[in-house]
Amino acid sequence: MKNLFKYAAAQWKALLAVIVILFVQAYCDLSLPAYTSDIVNVGIQQGGVEEQVPEAISVKEMERLTLFMSDEDQSQVMDDYEEDDSSYDQAAYVLKDSVSADEEEMGDLEDILAGPMMLTAGFESGSDMTQQIEEQLKENLPPEMVSDDMDIFDIMEMLPQEQRSAMVEKMEEQLDDMPDSILEQAAVSYVRSAYENLGMDMDRIQTNYLLTTGGKMAALAFLGMAASIMVGFLASRIGASTGRDLRSKVFHKVVGFSNNEFDHFSTASLITRSTNDIQQIQMLIVMLLRIVLYAPILAIGGIFQVFQTNVSMSWIIALAVIVIAFVILILFLVAMPKFRILQTLVDKVNLVMREILTGLSVIRAFSTEKHEEERFDEANRELTRTNLFVNRAMTFMMPVMMLVMNGVSVLIMWTGAHGINDGQMQVGDMMAFIQYTMQIIMGFLMLCMLSIMLPRAAVAADRVEEVLTSETVIHDPENAKDFRKEDKGVLRFDHVSFRYPGADENVLHDITFTAKPGETTAIIGSTGSGKSTLVNLIPRFYDVTEGSVTLDGVDIREVSQHDLRDRLGYVPQKGVLFSGNIASNIMFGNPDGTKEEMIEAAEIAQAAEFIDAKPEGYESPISQGGGNVSGGQKQRLSIARAIAKHPEVFIFDDSFSALDFKTDVTLRRALKKRTKDSTVLIVAQRISTILHAEQIIVLDEGRIAGIGTHEELLRDCEVYQQIAASQLSEDELKSGSGNAGGKNRGTEGANAAPGENMSGKEAPSHA
Repeated sequence: MKNLFKYAAAQWKALLAVIVILFVQAYCDLSLPAYTSDIVNVGIQQGGVEEQVPEAISVKEMERLTLFMSDEDQSQVMDDYEEDDSSYDQAAYVLKDSVSADEEEMGDLEDILAGPMMLTAGFESGSDMTQQIEEQLKENLPPEMVSDDMDIFDIMEMLPQEQRSAMVEKMEEQLDDMPDSILEQAAVSYVRSAYENLGMDMDRIQTNYLLTTGGKMAALAFLGMAASIMVGFLASRIGASTGRDLRSKVFHKVVGFSNNEFDHFSTASLITRSTNDIQQIQMLIVMLLRIVLYAPILAIGGIFQVFQTNVSMSWIIALAVIVIAFVILILFLVAMPKFRILQTLVDKVNLVMREILTGLSVIRAFSTEKHEEERFDEANRELTRTNLFVNRAMTFMMPVMMLVMNGVSVLIMWTGAHGINDGQMQVGDMMAFIQYTMQIIMGFLMLCMLSIMLPRAAVAADRVEEVLTSETVIHDPENAKDFRKEDKGVLRFDHVSFRYPGADENVLHDITFTAKPGETTAIIGSTGSGKSTLVNLIPRFYDVTEGSVTLDGVDIREVSQHDLRDRLGYVPQKGVLFSGNIASNIMFGNPDGTKEEMIEAAEIAQAAEFIDAKPEGYESPISQGGGNVSGGQKQRLSIARAIAKHPEVFIFDDSFSALDFKTDVTLRRALKKRTKDSTVLIVAQRISTILHAEQIIVLDEGRIAGIGTHEELLRDCEVYQQIAASQLSEDELKSGSGNAGGKNRGTEGANAAPGENMSGKEAPSHA
């Protein structure tokens, strides 16, 4: 997880913007249930009247209210109102603006008026209970003071102040046992009737309230929609930018890998990490920003709003959260181990598929299609089984979550119905509570949905981080030196030994020789003697274990890899071409070169003939890996690429094996003229290729068995004599030459014509 957030943190400015917008979106979403509650409670049930203190009340109604107040309360109420004889159908008292703007004073006024309004509304309703109270009061009055048209308010007005106060105090004690919600509803109901008595248009008041509240809801909904769109846009941008940056970092890291790192990370695994793994990270970052960050904001905000609405049912939310957390824990314990091996199985499928596609011709030649199909099916089935297990485990999540949500809704309605019946809450409050609860559960549900992707993406992030944090064995020095001009082209191996990382034994032992410009240094030996390993030390594909390799008098480890490789023309055993065209492949190492240089390189490499035969010439397309050219053409283009670079040192790692006899002779003759001022190293297995090299190095099991010319080695080197005996005729061995091509030329596919050798010189003829 920390790697995921670390990758996303690079876009911190956009992240801050997303967080701010998420709070705006959460505010909008959390405000809507409250407005829904207001529409039901106030707009519908209360007719649009929401205040518990009347802003205007008739003089008659005010006189009735004061009957149930103490002298002190009467004085405060009369101070808060002022008379108005012209605004309404009858004389009225109007609440002062200074009082309505003061929340504390309005609170005191609500407390004072709550009881009197409750009692007044009750007596005005003419219920059986109020009629009984009225009859009891009439019985206590003298008969001459009682008349048939007297009501309770007339009787209360006739009572002495002390008796009336005692009676009101006794009534208020009974009111104290009532829930606050009943008192609030009674106050609102009284205010509504007071407005009706003044002749106010109650339908207009209700309509205005519904339109105003509905307009606020619509505005919040549109603002929330805009915030959601902005979050989606920014999250996608952050995810795409993070994926782009990660791919770039992985690519640059892999490009700088030495062969040692490639031995550690398989090509199939690196491809998977660069594509599938980064795609998983990119998708999850988008989900993190849109869901993971939003879910806790929504859940915490919902919990806060729930406590503002009705705390008595908060235990339902706690129960739902515990159930959801338990489900998530079970899913993670079951599915997480499988997620850890899922990406490895993807690597395996990619590896098998890549091997099959790369070696398809060999597979067909040996008729092993059935075996390879079974091998792929096995890897594919293993991946499928793991995916099915994970997906089946996750399929339980949605039904369980829906069961929890529906169960919570039923539980809220059942509990809320009792609360409404007891006067503890209103219908709108219950509706708002359900919506808030659903938002809280939805927050956890979103986190659960993300749990499907989170473990896999976390594993993917760890795999990408493993590549990015891997230590590259080959690296540039902090203070790189420059090559000397006086020793240009001189290549020296000084007591070089080498072993592969992790190996127990050296593959090269105490190699010492010097290769000079204008000379050809050939390296020969049996298969596995270390020839290719030796030349791989020159471009620093590996670094020497002991000793040093110098070029132009400078240790190649003390210069930058770019400067070193810029002086080398390397032609590997297997020709490698890149998708593009012939021109781009030839000028690959010299992109700023001229067309004439390209044509010259192609002519020297004997590639001009087949290039000119193509309709598009040098613009002819080259498919991926050079699949649309033959092996010999691919090798000639690789040689032309090295020639066009104009290097100081040419390295030919058995690079003429795919050429036909005639082409080989012509190419080496032209190449000798082109490389007369360069240092040439040739790795070969056939003596006929290197007969007249100025220096031949014989390797045997990683050690130098002999150094010298062909004649010197035939005379002094036993290993070379054995190689020569297997390739040359008796006459050639006696004469010290190999101009006849060797007795095994047919099986070796020799590259030299009679009378020709790698040096381009004509060999002396022998009888």
